[in-house]
Amino acid sequence: MAINVRSGLLTEPVDMTEQAFAGERWMSAGIEALGRSCDMPAEFLAAGLSARSLDSYIASVLRQPRLDRQTELALAQRLHEHHDLQAATQLVLCNLRHVVHIARGYRGYGLPLADLIQEGNIGLMKAVRRFDPQRGVALIGFAVHWIKAAIHDYVIANWRIVKTATTKAQRKLFFRLRSAKSGTAALTLSQAEALAQQLEVGCEELRRMETRMAHHDLSLDAPCADHEQASSWGEVLPAPQDTAAEVERQQWQAHRLSRLHKALRALDARSRDIVQRRWLCEDQQRCELQQLADEYGVSAERIRQIQNQALLRLRERLGD
Repeated sequence: MAINVRSGLLTEPVDMTEQAFAGERWMSAGIEALGRSCDMPAEFLAAGLSARSLDSYIASVLRQPRLDRQTELALAQRLHEHHDLQAATQLVLCNLRHVVHIARGYRGYGLPLADLIQEGNIGLMKAVRRFDPQRGVALIGFAVHWIKAAIHDYVIANWRIVKTATTKAQRKLFFRLRSAKSGTAALTLSQAEALAQQLEVGCEELRRMETRMAHHDLSLDAPCADHEQASSWGEVLPAPQDTAAEVERQQWQAHRLSRLHKALRALDARSRDIVQRRWLCEDQQRCELQQLADEYGVSAERIRQIQNQALLRLRERLGD
């Protein structure tokens, strides 16, 4: 039976064919084969590692033989040309030591090393699946980027409840700033300017990221010593808006919008287009009278007359 990489749940039997080679089913088969080769159950690798089992896992990984260039190339060709799952398993097993080494470099983020290793293993298996032996590079040289990317995704997703970095540029700055700072103390203005120049980002952008990284998750049930009339932070927060009133407001807005659309459909196509492009679009997209006049082959004064007549009909219909 195959083991789902994320949940550790049993799935259907794995068919060792080209179809089963693709996607998560191949990953699941790889987890199961990895467990057999390391003398560990697949549930162990998929569901989590305790401190003692982690030591046992690392020792087992370090016992795996290193592949010379010719053997690695031969296995990669079998995988690339014949979708040989056994060759893929061997490539993964003999490179797990590199995942452990890379994952150890992220221990400063306060996340379990076992989880970092597991995410890195998933990145390694993705790299093995995409590795092209004809490129003339070693597997680990290609895989290191996939391993780090998988670990980065895990760190960003679990660093805080509210994501610290959401864009690609912010993610890059997050890790570069963590590596560049020598301590946990806040940067002075001169230090921030020098570091911003070194990292080739704006000083204000760097200070915002530093502020995000310095903040910590706080439970709403935590004691609140700064407020005399509240025993927890949750009691300090303002009460939510009246749900019934909010629903009524949304329904009224939807009703008004529906009536406006109905009134617009009653206009002729030219009047509707002029009103929409003059009054029902973003400011930067709003058309001038002369621009519409040129498109319709009339004067700007005629466009103004059509617009005013259309607005008058809309007011009449909406006032019914």
